[in-house]
Amino acid sequence: MARIIDIKLPKAISSALRLPKNDARSQQLRVLKKLLKKARFTEFGQEYRFDEILLSTHVEKSFQAHVPVHDYNKIYERWWKKTLGGVPDVSWPGKIKYYALSSGTSEASSKYIPVTKEMLRSNRVNYIRQLLSLFTYDNLPRNAVTKGFLMMAGATDLQKGKAGWFAGDLSGILAKNRPFWFQTFYKPGGRIAKIRDWNEKLHEIVENAPNWDIGYIVGVPAWCQMCMEMVIEHYKVNNIHDIWPNLGFFVHGGVAFEPYKKGFEKLLGKPIIYIENYLSSEGFIGYKAHQDAKGMRLILDNNIFMEFVPFNDKNFDHDGNIIEDPEALMIHEVEEGKDYALLMSTNAGTWRYLIGDTIRFVDLEKHEVLITGRTKHFLSLVGEHLSVDNMNKAIEMVSEEFNICIPEFTVVGFPHENLFAHKWYVACDDSIDPDVLVKKIDEHLCQLNDDYAVERTSALKQVFLEKLPEQTFMKFMEWKGKIGSQHKFPRVMKGKMLEDWKEFLKNYSAA
Repeated sequence: MARIIDIKLPKAISSALRLPKNDARSQQLRVLKKLLKKARFTEFGQEYRFDEILLSTHVEKSFQAHVPVHDYNKIYERWWKKTLGGVPDVSWPGKIKYYALSSGTSEASSKYIPVTKEMLRSNRVNYIRQLLSLFTYDNLPRNAVTKGFLMMAGATDLQKGKAGWFAGDLSGILAKNRPFWFQTFYKPGGRIAKIRDWNEKLHEIVENAPNWDIGYIVGVPAWCQMCMEMVIEHYKVNNIHDIWPNLGFFVHGGVAFEPYKKGFEKLLGKPIIYIENYLSSEGFIGYKAHQDAKGMRLILDNNIFMEFVPFNDKNFDHDGNIIEDPEALMIHEVEEGKDYALLMSTNAGTWRYLIGDTIRFVDLEKHEVLITGRTKHFLSLVGEHLSVDNMNKAIEMVSEEFNICIPEFTVVGFPHENLFAHKWYVACDDSIDPDVLVKKIDEHLCQLNDDYAVERTSALKQVFLEKLPEQTFMKFMEWKGKIGSQHKFPRVMKGKMLEDWKEFLKNYSAA
């Protein structure tokens, strides 16, 4: 009967009626239905009537109509906070055993992101997919494929909550839950992985480096680069391949790799393959799937339902806050070359959750994206994830402490002595020593932001501050033709704006 229908119906209609299994839209709809079915008896599922959504004609439209968009504060205060007390079946079935600690806002040092056993299982599947994709690469360093994985991860010795849960860096949680078959390949091993002090951990890795045959290094570029430099220096060798001759792959994510690439290449004795993945505390979102990929391929069929909010003035205010009912598109509705904020619903109990990243599709057919930034300004050269909220709070604290007025400021990140640094430009007409000011700002930021505090002991080598008259900032805005209340001085200076700022300061001081 199906063959008769195919013959009688026009080809376009027949194709529309039978979406192929690999169609992106149908993949995402299957994921959404699976998540809704699994969570329909949770408090969240009952509140937002998941059963009714599943019975509707257009499940995705009903889902968007019933369930509001959440940022961290909204979903934490209403739902996730209960799970920290051990309450089960809140936004996902069962109790939450793990929480990934992520950079916090000005109100809190860290965010607690639920990590369920289902999400850990999904992550493992995606890691295997990424590894299998390597066999499509040209000039694959085959000697490296079966060698050890050096994972520069957070401590597997996690902090324990009163309700029996554990919290720490996501990388530490993933390492702690590594599958048994991976033990042979995993380095630095269980004992070293437990160490919380990064300096001690790096020292142990350096001491044991000659005993390992490493094929892969996995981690944030700054830490991995520092580790290789320490190994080379300790053993007085020319490059890292003198210690690990089979090193062939570097797997990275979290921050842009471009600033590190030249530094990495100076440490190598031969070329290696760089592999980028898109792994967040909320889930494994995508990875570079082939050698000539323009971006990272989104994973559309493994327990993450994605929505894409056009990153524009209609959906976000000037501070990067999303409006209450934004335009949210599905995967088949997006366009190439436009920036979108990503909403995720996952098997960790996140629902229409704004993770804060902005992405741009660079290949619609392969669903490949680049991470273009954050919905709010962030400065993250080495994983310090310094938010404008953190900056504003630190400025507020020093203003109160010294009874001074700082109406404007901006921050720049740049390479410094083979590592990195921040420079603050502060508008202040009051009398205060810039060295004292920058020291206090730095101290407050360490209190406000765990990631910043860690990086200040390692790759974020220095923080500088230049104190300027308030008029300097105003004159710059005037020079740029941006006078008026709707124009705000950028808190993080990058790109063309930074070039203009430097040019202006040079000419303004000369005048």
